[in-house]
Amino acid sequence: MNANHTTSAGEGKPTVTDLQRSFMRHLHYTLVKDKYSATKADLYLALAFAVRDMLAERWLDTQQSYYINDAKRVYYISMEFLMGRSLGNSLINLGIRDEWENALMEMGIDLEDIAGNEWDAGLGNGGLGRLAACFLDSMATMSLPAYGYGIRYEYGMFFQKIIDGGQYELPDNWLRYENPWEFGRQEHLHKIRYEGRVVESSGPAGEIRHSWVDTHDVMALAYDVPVPGYGNETVNTMRLWSAKSTREFELESFNRGNYVGAVESKMKTENISKVLYPADHMAEGKELRLRQEYFLASATVQDIFYRFSKKHDDLGLLPERVAIQLNDTHPTLAIPELMRILLDEKMLSWETAWDLSVKTFAYTNHTILPEALEKWPVRMLEGILPRHLQIVYLINDHFLKEAGARFPGDSDRLRRMSIVGEEGEKHIRMAYLAIVGSHSVNGVSALHSDILKDHLFSDFFALWPERFNNKTNGITQRRWLKHANPWLSDLISSTIGDAWVTNLDELQKLRPMAHDRDFQQQWAEVKRANKRRLADYIYRHNGIQVSPDSLFDCQTKRLHEYKRQLLNVLHVIARYNRIRANPGLNVPPRTVIFSGKAAPSYFMAKLIIRLINAVGEVVNNDPAANDLLKVVFLANYSVSLAELIFPAADLSEQISTAGTEASGTGNMKYALNGALTIGTLDGANIEIMEEVGRDNIFIFGMNAEQVEGLKRAGYRPGDYHARNPELQQALGMIADGTFSPGEPGLFKPIVDSLLGNDTYLLLADYASYVACQDEVDRLYRHPHEWTRTSILNTAGMGKFSSDRTIAEYAREIWGVKPENIGRHSRRDLA
Repeated sequence: MNANHTTSAGEGKPTVTDLQRSFMRHLHYTLVKDKYSATKADLYLALAFAVRDMLAERWLDTQQSYYINDAKRVYYISMEFLMGRSLGNSLINLGIRDEWENALMEMGIDLEDIAGNEWDAGLGNGGLGRLAACFLDSMATMSLPAYGYGIRYEYGMFFQKIIDGGQYELPDNWLRYENPWEFGRQEHLHKIRYEGRVVESSGPAGEIRHSWVDTHDVMALAYDVPVPGYGNETVNTMRLWSAKSTREFELESFNRGNYVGAVESKMKTENISKVLYPADHMAEGKELRLRQEYFLASATVQDIFYRFSKKHDDLGLLPERVAIQLNDTHPTLAIPELMRILLDEKMLSWETAWDLSVKTFAYTNHTILPEALEKWPVRMLEGILPRHLQIVYLINDHFLKEAGARFPGDSDRLRRMSIVGEEGEKHIRMAYLAIVGSHSVNGVSALHSDILKDHLFSDFFALWPERFNNKTNGITQRRWLKHANPWLSDLISSTIGDAWVTNLDELQKLRPMAHDRDFQQQWAEVKRANKRRLADYIYRHNGIQVSPDSLFDCQTKRLHEYKRQLLNVLHVIARYNRIRANPGLNVPPRTVIFSGKAAPSYFMAKLIIRLINAVGEVVNNDPAANDLLKVVFLANYSVSLAELIFPAADLSEQISTAGTEASGTGNMKYALNGALTIGTLDGANIEIMEEVGRDNIFIFGMNAEQVEGLKRAGYRPGDYHARNPELQQALGMIADGTFSPGEPGLFKPIVDSLLGNDTYLLLADYASYVACQDEVDRLYRHPHEWTRTSILNTAGMGKFSSDRTIAEYAREIWGVKPENIGRHSRRDLA
């Protein structure tokens, strides 16, 4: 599947004068500022508006082409879209970054300086949201008719500050300043209903009909964001929903004289789109999360029907014109919502409605951890979505009859497979609902998909083997190499051409260059320049002086025990002890860099952040270790910070317990930028190893099968502790207050957890991990060999483009093809 790279006939790139004129027009007439009163924020906005103008015509043409050609469209529903900054990405995809840089330079304005004023969009948290963003970029670059649907959160995850070594959460009010990349669509307003009751009545043929009445209503208002493709005419749409109160409800309260109550009601209503991931350890937060998920599902399904009905009266065409992809379980309520509309509003029979629904939906699973598979209490659904609970029960009844016919007499199997779980409080298993209601179920790495089929969803695989498939995740090279690492991008393009920007397999042409000493030298110079840039950032933000000649060892991801940042810390302590015990120890200098957020209610993850910073405080202030080891925790991990870290990294820590990480995409971004991976045989690490070669990656520890075997045999972490003096010393220092002299018992819960049950088998993998780190040291002492391996890692990343992933989705799940975007009039826009 090839991207459309045509440019419009007769169109050339705008001149420097054109760009300057557009910039000044927005500065003067949109912002009403001049060169004397304009702030850096104003200059950024003027540039953003000017670039946005360049997207507008393509955007209109794209939507008109989809409408005229009646293209089958993909609707990608996700609770997160971690987009990062839009300006740089738009300049890259439009192919006019250099022109704008020159135009601004002539005016005495530095592009990089003002681009830094853009706030990262607070629409996501981690890998799930960033994957969705990469997918949108690929779909636009490949000219696929697609829409992303999400929530316009007013506040992002949170802004992380590190105070006295601990994480403190501040509001991430990313919308406090104007967002020039969004367009409010007042005409796209949908009513979202909650609570109320269900009334039964008889239809004309005596059939039972259902009406959902006396509901508490909320309005979903659309905001559209352009998503430009690279080097083509396509600009797709990401549509985000914002919650607004209904006028009727406010007026009713005002008319009763309850002014305060009316305002409070409005605020409570609009809380639905206020914050990403409310704390769900409390009942109020859990209920708000459920309301958010239905809000997204209902608004999106209604919007899909609106667009479908502009061309079609025959609902039987729905699966031929519409493909809905559920990005994990969060949007699964779209299934009963679609069924509600087909049954209660379109008056279809159950059999017809269900057949259409299953053919329309597809589900991507992103987690193996049982605790991360969503389950909603029946009592909560009964109160908030009574009609949907009825429909879920009906779906389950029909499903269990089908499963019972396939496995007669196997009541245990049916109990395991039931969408309605009876263990503890009665609940709905959302992953099961997504599987039953979709024609396709995919994992996101080969290992992950095998685990889904063989273990997590084995009963469903036995019933419907044809539904299960793998789509290994990918990343967009436009964002993560061309934009994030322009020096390396330029070196690669000057060596093998720039076709890799839309066909990442072209990077294979770098393989012969891996042995070329001149090319190695250029490659190493680029890496060192990126490390110097990150070292400057570290000094400005952390006050720590690090050497760009040291090995930059990076672990940047969400803080979670299964990702095993703690294993990394144990190695840091062991390394520190070796240096202290052996003055003059011949090891390469190393800077260990951590970054990532812990969920506000996740005690152990937040304690690990404190430990990282406490260890850093001791190590960084010990003259004995000063030249050989530094520890840095970079606060408030974000897309923009990742764009600074990945190009500078020498070593990528991908050390999760085998069988726990579905895929990972940070591993791909690091390797694409020439970092070597140290990791377990988990997630996509396995496929990276297959692509770059076993000799060009550092693999340690147990594989998923061995992990399961050890757990079954009865894992005893104390045995590993008892026979490893270095490990004993590290844990002893954590326990005895070496890193917390003011609070000696502060980190004791960490040691108690590791010696008590060690859920993620850190102690079992510790010796293998430390030995593997010794191998890292040995290779880093040989710069030419290290650089050769670095080049081969980048050269092996062709498989891991999100373009390849999306091509597989389009061909094997969605049944959509690229659209040739032409010039159209501005009428009848879809």
